[in-house]
Amino acid sequence: MDETEFWEIVDSTREAAEGDPEEHADLLVERLLRTDPDAVLDFARHFEFRYHRAYRWDLWGAAAVLLGGADDDAFDYFRCWLIGQGREVFEGALHDPDDLAELLDDFDDEVDGDAEELGYAADEAYEQLTGAVAPDLGVAPGPDDPVGTPVDVTDEKALARRYPLLWERFGG
Repeated sequence: MDETEFWEIVDSTREAAEGDPEEHADLLVERLLRTDPDAVLDFARHFEFRYHRAYRWDLWGAAAVLLGGADDDAFDYFRCWLIGQGREVFEGALHDPDDLAELLDDFDDEVDGDAEELGYAADEAYEQLTGAVAPDLGVAPGPDDPVGTPVDVTDEKALARRYPLLWERFGG
C-alpha cells in the first residue's frame, strides 16, 4: 500500500462516517477487512508513521485551543483524529498548526478531536482477518518527548498569542 492509497482509504471512510469518529473507525475496519493482512499492516505502518510525526509541541498547543485543554491522552487521541481528517488537513496542520482555523470547516469539541478508535482500527482488522494479534510493525518508535519548543498548554494567554487565528475562531 502506498501513501496515496492510505489517504484514499482514510478519506473515503471519513466521508461515509459523516463526521462521527466512532463510525469512521468502524468503517475503516470494514474497509481494511476487504484487503489482505499484509495490506492491513502496511496501512498500520502509514498510520503509525504519521502518528509519530504529529508528536510535536506546536500541535499539542493547537489541540489545547481546540479542545479547551489537552492532557497526554487527549493529545494522543487528537493525533489520531488529525490523521483521520485527511492529507490536506494533516499536512496543513504540520506546516502551521494555526492554519487549522482555515482548514477545518467546523469543530465541535464534544465530538471532534477524539478519535482513539482510529488508532486501533488496523489492529482490529488484522485480528479479524488472521485470528492473531498484529506483529511488531518494524516502525521506529516515536520520540520520548514532543518535538519542538515546549508550549504551556495551560496558559490561555500564551495560546492566544501563539495561535491567533485558531484562538479567534475556536478558543476561549
